[in-house]
Order: sequence, then C-alpha cells, then structure tokens
Amino acid sequence: MKKQNIIIYASLLIGGILLGWLLFGGDSKAEKEDGKTAGQAIIESTQFWTCSMHPQIHLPKPGDCPICGMDLIPEQEGGNSNPLVLEMTEDAIKLMNIQTTIVGGKSSSQQNDGKLRLSGKIIADETTTASIVSHIPGRIEKLYISFTGEQVYRGQRIATIYSPNLITAQKELLEAQKIKEINPSLFEATLNKLKYWRITEKQINEVLTEQKVKESFGIYAEHSGVVSNKRVSVGDHLMEGGVLFDIQNLNKLWGVFDVYEANLQDVKVGDAITFTTPSVSGEEFKAKISFIDPVINPKTRAASIRIEIPNKNKKLKPEMFITGILAGNQSSINSEKSAQIIIPKSAVMWTGTRSVVYVKKPDVKIPSFEYREVVLGNSFGNSYVVTDGLKSGEEIVTKGAFVIDASAQLNNQASMMNQLVEKDNAKTSSTEVPDYASSTPPEFVNQLAQVTEQYLQLKDGLTKDDAQKTSQAGKKLNDKLKDVDMLLLKGDAHVYWMNQLKMLQAHSRNISETEDIEKQRKNFEMLSTSMINSVKAFGVPSNELFVEFCPMAADNKGAFWISSESEIVNPYFGKQMLTCGSVEDTIK
Repeated sequence: MKKQNIIIYASLLIGGILLGWLLFGGDSKAEKEDGKTAGQAIIESTQFWTCSMHPQIHLPKPGDCPICGMDLIPEQEGGNSNPLVLEMTEDAIKLMNIQTTIVGGKSSSQQNDGKLRLSGKIIADETTTASIVSHIPGRIEKLYISFTGEQVYRGQRIATIYSPNLITAQKELLEAQKIKEINPSLFEATLNKLKYWRITEKQINEVLTEQKVKESFGIYAEHSGVVSNKRVSVGDHLMEGGVLFDIQNLNKLWGVFDVYEANLQDVKVGDAITFTTPSVSGEEFKAKISFIDPVINPKTRAASIRIEIPNKNKKLKPEMFITGILAGNQSSINSEKSAQIIIPKSAVMWTGTRSVVYVKKPDVKIPSFEYREVVLGNSFGNSYVVTDGLKSGEEIVTKGAFVIDASAQLNNQASMMNQLVEKDNAKTSSTEVPDYASSTPPEFVNQLAQVTEQYLQLKDGLTKDDAQKTSQAGKKLNDKLKDVDMLLLKGDAHVYWMNQLKMLQAHSRNISETEDIEKQRKNFEMLSTSMINSVKAFGVPSNELFVEFCPMAADNKGAFWISSESEIVNPYFGKQMLTCGSVEDTIK
C-alpha cells in the first residue's frame, strides 16, 4: 500500500515539474531570444486610452481628455493618419445622435420623382379683409360683438350708438315734414342727411310714423367674416367713419410657398399644386398658382408663389404649415434630377465659397467620417442636386455634420473652416479666411488688438517654458475675449467671429486650467489657428504681425503661431529648439 502511494506521489511530482517547465521554461527561452523580461512584456501589453472626440489623444492610463475634459476610453486597435478622415467611437456617435443616409440607388430614386416639393403656410386672403365702421358720430352704448375670433354675418346688428347729431337731424326731419307741401326740397334734404348716415328706410319711416325722436340707433355689419381685431369698447366716442372691428372672411384663403430662384424657371401661373397639412391628417388639397412674386427675397434667395384655396367648410386656418408638390410639367426637373445625385439640405455645410459634406467610410473597424467638398446644382424643396463630389451608393451624414466638423477642427484636421494644403510634402493646416477688414468698425479692431496682445504674452510664456505664466496668460486672454462686443459686427462677419470666438474661449480656458506645458502647447496649436483667422479677417490697428511656422510641431505635422517680431522664437519647443521655424506670412 505504501509502495503504491509512493508511486502516486512520484507521478504527481514529475507532472508538476513538467507543467512548470511548459509554463515557464518556454517563456524563459523566449526571453533569451528577444532580450525581454516577463515584466517588460506585461508593460508593453498595457491598454492605452484615448478620447472619443479627439482620437489623437494617446495616454497610458485612464483620466480626462486634456483637450475637452471628457472621460478617456480604451483605445481600439488600428488607427488613421488621413487628415481628411475623423475617427469616432460608437459611443460618441450615439451621444451626438449622428444619422446617415445612402445617396443614389433606391434611396435617391424615391426622391427623384420629378416633383418639386415646397414648404409654406396658409395666410388670410387680403382681398376679403374689411372694417366695420360707424357712419354716425357718437358714443357706443352697447356692443353685441365682444371678442376677437367671433363670427359676424352681413346685416347683423353689432352695436348701438347715441348721437346728438342724429337727434338734431331727426328733429329737423319732423319739422320739414310739416312744411313738406310748401317746401319739398327742404324735406328731401333732411331725409338725405339721415340716409347719408346709413339710417335705413325702415328706421326713417318709424320716426315719421311715430313722430318721435329716437335717442340711439343700431350699427349693422356690411360684411361677413371673423373678427380679427376689436377696436372699441362700450362708452368710447367715435368720429364719423371710426372703426369698430376688423373682420376677415375665411371662406377663401391663400397658400404661400417659397421657391428658390434656381427653381423659378419650372413654375408658372396656372400650375396645379397638391398640398397637405399636419393639422388635417390624411387629406390632400389642390389649388392653382395665381401669383408669382416678381421680387426675390435677398436674404432667402427665394420668391413667394401664391395659390387661392376655397375654404367654405372652414377646415383650413391661417398660419397652418403646409407641404406642397408642384404637379405641373416638370420635364426640366426630371432631366436634371435623373442625371445627378440628390441629398438633403441638412447634410450640407456651406461657407459661401465651399460646400462640405461628411461621408461615412465603408468597411472599417472604427467608425470614420471623411471630409468631402462637393459642387451643388439646383435646389428642390429641402434637397440639393450634387453635380460633383459624390458617387451613388455612398453614405453621408444627414444629421450631426456640424458636430463632426467641430470635432475635426478641434483636432486640427480638415474642416469647414480649415483646408489642408501641401507644404514641403507634408499636410499642414491653412485657413481660407474671408476679408471683413474694410467693413469692421475701428472699435472692434481695437478690442481684437487687446486680445492679440494677451495672446502674445501667452505665447511668450511657452517660449520660456513657463507653464505658470502661460496658465495666467490663458485666464487673462479669456477675460479679454469677454470684453469684445460682438454686436459691433453684422451679417456674415458676426457669424464668422462667433465661430472663432468659441474656439478661442475653449482653448484659452483649457490652457488656464492646467500647468502641464505639453497640454498647454497642444491647445496653443488650435488657439493659434483661430487667432490667425480672426486677425486676418478683421485686421489689426497698427503694427504688423508675423505668421510663423514650425514643421516639427504637432508630431511633425507642423503648426503656426503669431508673433510681433520676425525673429523666430518657437513656442512649441521652447529652449529645446528655440529658433526652429520660418516666417510664412505678414499681416499688415
């Protein structure tokens, strides 16, 4: 029995030694071959962390994103170096509620039906608007119509009025009646005076028959309709012709649609339009175009067209929104649509010089969206024709494009505001900046100059590797931005400044909240892009500024900054490479 136990124990011992050799012997051999210890292998396999909004972040441990402050997430395998493509996580896509649509093919043919879709609303027919007035001067004794929206019918008594002038006129009539045989012309004159005040034959005969003066008379509606405006109250004194109520007849209404100037060639008076409204679900209405506005609205670049709508059943009401389909001869629309791709207007970002969409990349592990410039043709309702830049079957972002573009701009990638250009065989960021300098008020330029001065102090802190000074300058820069009066700018200039202001505030705030100089320099790169855009767009009051470039900054992608001196003092490397860079532009 003892011998048997010894055999069992010996077998277990041999098995343990063999298992240990398999587990550790092989690893030791591998370590000898590649010169790495087991501890080093564990370190190399450590998970790295990135930001769903800023995929360029690559950190060895979890925490907050140094750019936007969001929680970092585990980094997925793979990566993208294309500056035109922004990578995002599934969680970020859900958070931003990004939606996409496949263009061309079946999706496009459903829109490509040769019908011009229009949006508009119902308004009151101006030709049926009227006022109920008093032809008698006097005081309102009683109102039989008391509120806006009440229905009034022609011939209906709406008020009674006390008029001393009318009492005097009745007395004159009774006296003239007594000498009617002697002086018939006087009687006729007093009779016509009452008729002039719209006193009816019946009322006049009652006075003559009863030989009694009436103290008040009724005022009767001369039109039917709904009260749209109440002008008087009981006790008010009215002059002759004074308005009591404004009324609107709703038996006939107008439908008004906006048609963009590119589509006006396909619209003519007499064309039939079928329209619907959410207020009357499941029912279609038809009417014909009766008027096309001869003037284009300069803000919307559209002209109004009008249809006349019968409404005796009162189903439709003014201010209802309607959607119409032009059912006329749309041969020109058909021919153009069949040759081009149709995309919804919500997918397009337009800067005035460029039209941009984001295309979802197919067959990639990490969801990716490519910046794409497109050429637009005519617009049809809520859609554009794309003449160049897209292919049938591609998937574009139809909701959330602006959010993606903002993320791309924060990442210093191609965006609506930033174009990528070739420089020394490397992709670097350069902005396509509008020129508002000639129309910018001097007061705004002076405020921007103070912002620029504070920016230069922040830049000096980075050149001296002084994180504390840089942080303090970031706070002062943010304070100066708050002092800029954005209301001094109008129109496109105002919108452009608002876009730059958001970036300036975000990155100056990030710089002020950290004393990690590397994080400050990453934010300074994007802060400088918006600062250059602003100064180029709106100008500087006096001394010239220099736009300088370091090709080794931003992980060898290159980055710009502004300096008041032409001598290079590099803020991205400080003392390490203080003179690395070159002057690329001068702003005077």
